[in-house]
Amino acid sequence: MQNRRDFLKTAALAALGSGLVVRQTLAGESLPYNINKLGLGGKMKMKFFPYELKLRHVFTVATYSRATTPDVQVEIEYEGITGYGEASMPPYLGETVESVMNFLKKVNLEQFNDPFQLDDILSYVDSLSPKDTAAKAAVDIALHDLVGKLLGAPWYKIWGLNKEKTPSTTFTIGIDTPDVVREKTKECADRFNILKVKLGRDNDKEMIETIRSVTDLPVAVDANQGWKDRLYALDMIHWLKEKGIVMIEQPMPKEQLDDIAWITQQSPLPIFADESLQRLADVAALKGAFTGINIKLMKCTGMREAWKMVTLAHALGMRVMVGCMTETSCAISAASQFSPLVDFADLDGNLLISNDRFKGVEVVKGRITLNDLPGIGVVKI
Repeated sequence: MQNRRDFLKTAALAALGSGLVVRQTLAGESLPYNINKLGLGGKMKMKFFPYELKLRHVFTVATYSRATTPDVQVEIEYEGITGYGEASMPPYLGETVESVMNFLKKVNLEQFNDPFQLDDILSYVDSLSPKDTAAKAAVDIALHDLVGKLLGAPWYKIWGLNKEKTPSTTFTIGIDTPDVVREKTKECADRFNILKVKLGRDNDKEMIETIRSVTDLPVAVDANQGWKDRLYALDMIHWLKEKGIVMIEQPMPKEQLDDIAWITQQSPLPIFADESLQRLADVAALKGAFTGINIKLMKCTGMREAWKMVTLAHALGMRVMVGCMTETSCAISAASQFSPLVDFADLDGNLLISNDRFKGVEVVKGRITLNDLPGIGVVKI
C-alpha cells in the first residue's frame, strides 16, 4: 500500500509543471496536488550578503591565478520556509560583489504572492538588466529551492529524473609545477573516477606526463581558449588521445569559431563549448562547431534556463556537460539536480573550498550522489 501511495505522489509531482490537479482517494485518503493553489497568500522576502570563498590551493588556469573567489549568498523566505541561492564570481565572468548587490537591490519579489509562478518571476528578474547572470542565478536557485521545499520534493524528482543515472564528476587540477601537480593528483586519484586538467600554456605536455606518472585514470582537458593555432591544437588533441584523455573543452578562443569547427570535424575526441557558450540563445549556433556544450548556472542565469539548454542541445543531437565555478554546495547541489541527463559533469567547486556553508550533494566513490531532501537538497551547516 505504501508503494502505491509513493507512486501516486511521484506521478502528481511530475504533473505539477503543467498546473494540473491530481486527486486520488486511497484507503479514504485524499491526495490533492495543484501548483496554482499551494502556498498562496504570503509575501516573499529576500536578503543577501557577501561571502568570500577560500580555496584550499591556489588555482591557476591559462589566463590567471587566484586563492579566493568572491560570492554573494541569497536567502528567500516565504511562509516560514527559506530557499538558498548564491552568485559566484570568478574574474572572467565580469561580475563583482558590488554589481551583484546592486542588481539584487532592484529585485522586488514582494509584488508576487505565488512563488510557484517561476516563469513569470524569473522572466521579470531577467528583464532587469541585459547581463548580471550570476546575480540572476542566485535568485533562480533560491526560488527553486523554496518551491521544492514547499512541494516537499527534490528537483530531480519534480523533473522526473532517475538519481541512479548521475555521472561521475571530474576533479580539477590547475596549472602548476610538476611537484605540486604530482601531489594534487596523489591526493585525489583514489577518490575520483575521472580527472580534469587545465591546459593552455607552454607546459601542457609536462602537465599530462606528470599526471600520468601518478595515475592512469581517464582525464578531461580544458584548454580555456589557450591554443591559438588550429594545426597545433589538432596535433595536441591527437597526442592527448594517446595519453588517455577522453574529451576536450574550449580548445581555442571563442572568436575563432570556424577554426574550432574545423578541429571538431577532424578530432578523435569530443569537443565541448565553454567560453563560446553563455545562454540558451547561443546553443543552436554552436551545432556543428562543437560536439557538445558545457552548461554553468552562473553563466546561464540558473536552473530554469539550464533545463531549457539541456532540452535544446539534446534535440539538436549535441552532447551535454554540466560545469561550475568555485561554489558552495548550494549552487553545486542545484546543478546536480539535472545531472542524470548529462554526458560529463564537472561539479567539484565545493570540494575546492575550505569554508562551505552547506551540506548537500556528495561525491561517493567518484560519483555524484543526490539525496532526497526537498528543493536543491541542502542544509545550512
